[in-house]
Amino acid sequence: MKQNELQEIIKLIDASNVAEFKMKQGDFELQIRTKDYYKAGKSIPVFQSSQPVPAINEIIPSPSSPPSVAAATAGATAIEATEIQTVKSNLTEIKSPIVGTFYRSPSPDKPAFVKVGDTIEAGSIVCIVEAMKLFNEIESEISGKIVEILVEDATPVEYDQVLFRVETK
Repeated sequence: MKQNELQEIIKLIDASNVAEFKMKQGDFELQIRTKDYYKAGKSIPVFQSSQPVPAINEIIPSPSSPPSVAAATAGATAIEATEIQTVKSNLTEIKSPIVGTFYRSPSPDKPAFVKVGDTIEAGSIVCIVEAMKLFNEIESEISGKIVEILVEDATPVEYDQVLFRVETK
């Protein structure tokens, strides 16, 4: 990565309300954390799947503050799988792993990945979240039936925002 590209990323993060930013390209890894990340005093898990993605892996919103930079080289490129959380005994939420724009289908002329009533398996693609011109396929970590879609197509989503509710088997 060139120095001017790195500076541009830092400027964008500084101007936003991002507490943590991680990016992987090949064996180059960039991690930027703001002071607010450390004030929270919590560790945020990174979930990964086997699908390679050349850029953003995780963005966590928080009040804006100047970033601190920590960069290191690491292993294989991967995208986060969705984080899930049990809401009721048989309902599970599928949340957005990144900030971006939510899309229900791979393109405007193609059908949606899933709709209410569809049965999904673990590893099924449920939507796409576009972040910085990268289209990240979001996979389900659970099997079950889609009972609710909480986001409209082509709308912005935040990190950890609930996208779907799934009735688990």
